[in-house]
Amino acid sequence: MNLQGIVAVSGKPGLWRALAQNKTGYVLESLDAQKTKLVANLSTAKLAALSEITIFGTEDDIRLTDVFEQMKSASKVPDAKADGKILRTFFYEVAPTHDEEKVYASDMKKIISWFQLLKELPLFDEADPTQAPAPEAPAVEEPVAEVVAVEPEPVAEAPKAKAKKVPAKKA
Repeated sequence: MNLQGIVAVSGKPGLWRALAQNKTGYVLESLDAQKTKLVANLSTAKLAALSEITIFGTEDDIRLTDVFEQMKSASKVPDAKADGKILRTFFYEVAPTHDEEKVYASDMKKIISWFQLLKELPLFDEADPTQAPAPEAPAVEEPVAEVVAVEPEPVAEAPKAKAKKVPAKKA
């Protein structure tokens, strides 16, 4: 899944696509049907890239993209407005090692609402360009040039100009 350029903005509902960057912040477009434009000022708004968000785990943090992949293969995704117990049960299915004390019902609701929004978009089924395996180039040995130390030649000093004596004027 390709979540590059998709961000969450603090204080704004939904998800946003970063279109451009200017001096003061980013020009964003909402992913909903309205396609609202927004200029997010970097000094006042907090942006979180979805590709870098993690969820608290009991041992290690869990990447949001991994949770989305599990949600893709889940039999039924509950509604974001469902009861907290239903959400918790679902989260044990898609992220079994999440930390129950640190991942709140509001976090689960937000993640499910993001999933519902993203699953309709074509980028959800694209491959992540940062996770693509790079083809290995064959190792080629290049000859190493021999380094020879060269001593600098002494620089000849320029002859000094003779100063002319100018007779002093009598006043």
